[in-house]
Amino acid sequence: MKKKDNKSKYYAKISLGIMGGGFLATFPFQDSIAGQVLQGGFEAGLVGGLADWFAVTALFRHPLGLPIPHTALLPKNRDRMLKAIINMLENDWLTKESIQNKIKDMNISEKAVHELEQRLESPSFHKGVQSLVIHLINEMDAEKLSPVLEKELKEYLHGVDIEPVLDKTVNELLKRELDSKALDYVLVETEKWLRQEDTKNKIGIFAKQLLDNTKSDGFMKMAIQSFSQMINAEKLGNMLQPFFLKRIVLLQEPNNSYRTAILDKIHSEMKNVNERRELIAELGEWKNSIVDQWSPTDQLTLLIEKTKKKFIQLAQDEEWIKRHIITMIKNQIQALKEDTSRMMKIEGWIQNQLSLMVEKYHAKIGQLVKENLEKLDNETLINIIENNVGKDLQWIRVNGAICGFLIGVLLTTFKMVV
Repeated sequence: MKKKDNKSKYYAKISLGIMGGGFLATFPFQDSIAGQVLQGGFEAGLVGGLADWFAVTALFRHPLGLPIPHTALLPKNRDRMLKAIINMLENDWLTKESIQNKIKDMNISEKAVHELEQRLESPSFHKGVQSLVIHLINEMDAEKLSPVLEKELKEYLHGVDIEPVLDKTVNELLKRELDSKALDYVLVETEKWLRQEDTKNKIGIFAKQLLDNTKSDGFMKMAIQSFSQMINAEKLGNMLQPFFLKRIVLLQEPNNSYRTAILDKIHSEMKNVNERRELIAELGEWKNSIVDQWSPTDQLTLLIEKTKKKFIQLAQDEEWIKRHIITMIKNQIQALKEDTSRMMKIEGWIQNQLSLMVEKYHAKIGQLVKENLEKLDNETLINIIENNVGKDLQWIRVNGAICGFLIGVLLTTFKMVV
């Protein structure tokens, strides 16, 4: 641009030089008609070129540095010019209504979706998505997230209804026959305990104490006392231990009637457990108490850190990004394109937000232009204007010299004729 402006200035100087040189060169030929005509033309062209040079120069600075009145018009009227530019931008070119109407004519959401589709297969886009995913994962603060997750987890557990959970638990226990297995475990462990020598002694002692402390009247009292005197704790243990063991062994047989009765009773109690409201309430209180006392913050922090590391390793694999993140974006774009009502809602939201921004920040346009222009000193501002419109202004000088020459020729010819 600067080169072109210098070239136009060069042409203007050349035209002025030609007119001045021609005027001087025609002095020896004033006696001839052609000499007089040419001298008149060059004289008028010189006057026209000088006048236009003065006019063009007077717009930007004082000609020849002389403080001639009504020159250096732009520096003197800088404030008025800036106000006029700002007023023209705000009220004529970039009014709120014109900007808002232009925004309405733009289908921003459709263009954004189209642009995104065009970039989906670009390696640079994949790299950008990969960097963004890794950055977002790294920005996750485990220590800040864990208390939030703990709070949400506790609120969820407090809201869990104990009845469905208990019902599913009971059904699963019965399905897996864990009641029968639990009974077998108790019977086996009881059998082991009964076979111990120490257990036999304890049974005998307990039975002897029971006999001695039994209260009765008449013949029964005499019979119990006689039996108690005849037998000691050791004998009672030897008698009762095999008895209990036999019963325990029989209860372990699948077809034993007593075993079946016990399991039926267990089944009945388990199936009707949800009808026991006091038990349900107690279990609910027990659950809430455990949840309140539970403090999994440290465990959640470790879990989040481990999860972050795992996802960072996954995100560093470009193929993983393509298979999951890029594919997900594609699917979302396709679903969005097919859902016209959703696209219209998004477009409406974008249009509304942009209109609100224009309404709110429209005055900032003029303010921004004003601030940027006020940063420029007079010389810089003049140079900018000259660089943008100076080419046409310089051609005014060239045209002035040429037009002046032609008019001078015509006037001189007219004078000679008249």
